[in-house]
Amino acid sequence: MSAPSIVRRWLIAGLVLGLVGTIAELLLLEHYEEGWQMTPLALIAAALVALAWDAARPSARTARAIQAIMGLFVLAGVIGVWLHLRGAAEFQREMDPSQSRWSVFAKAMRAKAPPVLAPGIMIQLGLIGLVSSYRPKE
Repeated sequence: MSAPSIVRRWLIAGLVLGLVGTIAELLLLEHYEEGWQMTPLALIAAALVALAWDAARPSARTARAIQAIMGLFVLAGVIGVWLHLRGAAEFQREMDPSQSRWSVFAKAMRAKAPPVLAPGIMIQLGLIGLVSSYRPKE
């Protein structure tokens, strides 16, 4: 087995572990009350299906499917950070409408609910998935 394939296997194992852990956490936090909150759950389910498909029958098609889903992970992560920031900022503005924008931003970034950077895990998993699905042309 070549070094790149060993690294790829470890990346995929880490990706699967991250996917399973993230979906478990989202379910435990009941992160499905609103439509947008279902996005990471659906993407994780799609990723697990695509990874199983690739494990069973690896091909350029399965690699492209994984890459497309992982691209959506990155996009969903960026949108999720923005949505979490917006929600936390709205709460801060309701608490004290006289705050400056910087003060609202600083307090929102430190908020525990919603945790602004939590959706960054989707970006991280998406990037790991993109790297693990890379197959150089031979």
